[in-house]
Amino acid sequence: MKRILFVDDEPNVLQGLKRMLRPMRNEWEMAYAGGGEEALEMMSQSPFDVVVSDMRMPGMDGAQLLTEVTRRYPNTVRIVLSGQSEKEAIFKAIGKTHQYLSKPCNPEVLKQTVARACALRDLLSHDGLKSLVSQMDQMPSMPEIYLELVDELKEESPSLPLISRLISQDVAMTAKILQLVNSAFFGIRRRITTVDMAVNYLGLENVSSLVLAANVFSQFKSTTAIKGFSMESLWSHSGQVGRNAQTIVKLEELPKEEVDDAMTAGLLHDCGKLIFAANMPEQYNEVMQLMDRDGLSLAAAEEAVLGTTHSVIGAYLLGVWGLPDAIVEAVAFHHNPGICPASGCSALTAVHVADALSHGSGAKPMYDLNYLQECGLGDNIQKWIKNLE
Repeated sequence: MKRILFVDDEPNVLQGLKRMLRPMRNEWEMAYAGGGEEALEMMSQSPFDVVVSDMRMPGMDGAQLLTEVTRRYPNTVRIVLSGQSEKEAIFKAIGKTHQYLSKPCNPEVLKQTVARACALRDLLSHDGLKSLVSQMDQMPSMPEIYLELVDELKEESPSLPLISRLISQDVAMTAKILQLVNSAFFGIRRRITTVDMAVNYLGLENVSSLVLAANVFSQFKSTTAIKGFSMESLWSHSGQVGRNAQTIVKLEELPKEEVDDAMTAGLLHDCGKLIFAANMPEQYNEVMQLMDRDGLSLAAAEEAVLGTTHSVIGAYLLGVWGLPDAIVEAVAFHHNPGICPASGCSALTAVHVADALSHGSGAKPMYDLNYLQECGLGDNIQKWIKNLE
């Protein structure tokens, strides 16, 4: 049974949560704290899977509490439940928070957010990697793109189209801005899966605050050279897969929403490699050496050295961050789509094929033809190939 801790200095809010979540008592063990110090004391006595905290509290505020939770209990999923008027406080805590919910919170939204966070938490069985990803407040960005974005935001009249284009060229920036805009804090009734939509919704002031004040994005810094890995190659490959996945879905004449899903999923499909390279460079160097020495696939070498793969760890982080299911699914299973029930073309299908074709060489295709046939798409592959980059 998952253990959830709710923290708020207003007794009425805690009583309301108890009433609202009473139907979940057979699935969750719930506890309630009236402030940050009390919450930390309770956590020291027994671990919690998820902490849901208010932001503005006397003494230790939500940002300070979540910072301490990150340091002391890195496996714990951290969720903010706060008022819409507290945007400045939210930005202060953005690096230490996985999800953002606004008061008053729809009971089903709260239940789904916590339940999904718990389910994704179980995806990683390796406690060390779970701690690593839970502590991540950002993925590193390409230095050149980051600096160009900062320069543009400091202009007297920054260009939103240019800002969108720069962010959409970078795996880390795309993931982070979609994390924020898809949180329930902003109360958007439809999901947002493209950077253009995200930037236009957030507006210049919020984007500037995130980049310049909140330091949401950071430059990639690696002290260890990883043979066989480069940020430039990752960016180039991810962009190509995103564009080709988008083309495949367009050729199938699917709705624009699914076209957007495919593009973003393609751009983010290898974000797990970035997590490994930035946070575990020595171990990822071992992965690359093992591939070269023993002729293993990347996934097999990752599993041997790290206990999981870039697909799983990338999907885990994006899922905990609250990105749409279609994108998380495509990232998780882009190398083995047959794990998912086959049902026509999807973002997963498109990303799998686009990625396989980008790596393919020789007569044997790297895409899963059985999966495509089960989807009813086996005869479409040649049409797709003719229209891809």
